[in-house]
Formats: sequence, C-alpha cells, structure tokens
Amino acid sequence: MAEIEVALDAKAELGEGPLWDYRKRVLYWVDINAHRVHVFDPATGVDRYIDVGQPVGCLAPRRNGDLLLGLQTGFATLDIESGSVRHLIDPEAHLPDNRFNDGKCDPRGRFWAGTMSLNRVKGSASLYCLSGDLTVRTMLTGVTVSNGLAWSPDQRKMYYIDTAAQKVSVFSYTVETGDISRRRTAFSIPPSQGKPDGMTIDEEGMLWVAHWGGGRVSRWDPKEGRQIADIEVPAPNVTSCAFGGPHMDELYITSARGPLDEEGRSRHPHAGAIFRVRPGVRGRRQPLFAG
Repeated sequence: MAEIEVALDAKAELGEGPLWDYRKRVLYWVDINAHRVHVFDPATGVDRYIDVGQPVGCLAPRRNGDLLLGLQTGFATLDIESGSVRHLIDPEAHLPDNRFNDGKCDPRGRFWAGTMSLNRVKGSASLYCLSGDLTVRTMLTGVTVSNGLAWSPDQRKMYYIDTAAQKVSVFSYTVETGDISRRRTAFSIPPSQGKPDGMTIDEEGMLWVAHWGGGRVSRWDPKEGRQIADIEVPAPNVTSCAFGGPHMDELYITSARGPLDEEGRSRHPHAGAIFRVRPGVRGRRQPLFAG
C-alpha cells in the first residue's frame, strides 16, 4: 500500500462527504460548519467553494450537472456555476435543532440521507430516502448520529452506521423498491479505535470506515466481521472516505480541524486536510441522483 499524502491542505473545520464525479473528474466535499460545498480538481490543485448559508452535511451529483444537498433545513439543489440554492423539502421541519449529516445515492439513484441532533439528543434523528420524483420515505427512526452508507456489489445488502452504536449494521436490501429489512450487526468498532463515521465500499465488497477520534481508516470484510487493513491518518478526527481518480484507485479521506485546541492543532498541523492514498484496490462509481 502506498504512503498517505496530503492532497489538499484545506484546514477544514469539519470536512466531510467526499464524492468523486467521474464525469468531471473532480472531488466534491463539504465543510459542514463553514457552510461550504467544495469542488476540488486534483489535476490542477484548484479547490473552489460555494457558501450555501447553512450547515451542509452531504451531497450527490445530478444528471444535469447540479448537486443535490442535505442541509440543516432539508433537501435542496445547488447550481454549482451560479451558486443558486433551491430548497425542495424538509422532512424534519418540526425539529429545528436537527441537521442532515451523511448521505449517498443507492444503485437506482435514490438519495439516502440521515440526520443528527445539534444537541446530541439520543435517538432523535432518522434516515430518509429521497426518490427521483422527490417523494421522501422515512427508513429508520431512533437514530442518534446518522452516518456512513454503502451497498454491496451484488445490490442485495445495505450497510449503515449510526455512530453512537459503535458498529456497522447490515440490512437485506431490495434494489427494485429500495426496501430494507432484517437489520443485524456486521461488525463492531472497538472504542479504543475511535468512533465509526463515514464509509465506502470497494469493488471486492470490502468496507472502508473512517474513525473519528481514532486517526485512521480501516478496511473490513463484512461477511466475516474481520478487520483486514488499517491506514493511519495524520489527523485525529477522520470523517469519511471515497474512491476517486481516473481509474477509481485513489482513496480520498476527509478530516476535521475544528474540535482541536491550539495544542492539538500544533501537534496535528494537517488536521482538516483532504488526504489521498492508493490502497491497491479500486472503488466503484457512485450513482447520480435520479431526479
């Protein structure tokens, strides 16, 4: 496995939601607390951002070139050229202290995104599924911090992280309808390794999990519940990861600088950076939002 490198020394307060757009060969990512959607071009090193005016937890590219966003006030679209934000629907308008956190499109282009309480109220969040016709279904309730999502290569399983549960759950998944059932534990993350945050999957069906407070990304075999690789990251709060690059063989890793005090920032000068490593396995292209 190649050595990890700093792809972009972003110094993000809360870098999250990396997603590779294979059409444009750019990496989208968000700085949640800074209210920014970023577009990073690794070929040129140019990173530009759009301030969307409120916390933004996740995104997905649309077929028309725009982005779909999960904001504090619900789902919205973003014209990345003009910066115009158009609000669509807020399934938690009755919960103003919640915001959207992680989200991702399933194999049919439905956007799955979950919420969390800004006050860390246990069980007050949910996981939603937004279809291409802009109808919303509530898929899970009683969530605390909705986080990583991934679907198996055979499209029969969905993997999911509620960070507070300290584990990765697996569901039986029906691709035609988007229904999930039979929740069980794929594996647990030892508290000594931090908290499970964002997640992605490679072409071999292995899961890659970011460890908040653990300074690492780990690779797991979900069928056996066994950790098979570990990448140390020079930042304690690792938030998410996504495969990208022209050949989908580069793992981009986001991190956060905000929670660290001055001493912590001095000891971890690259906290908040976007890191990159070539782990020797390819990822899978992320579907576009169907709407």
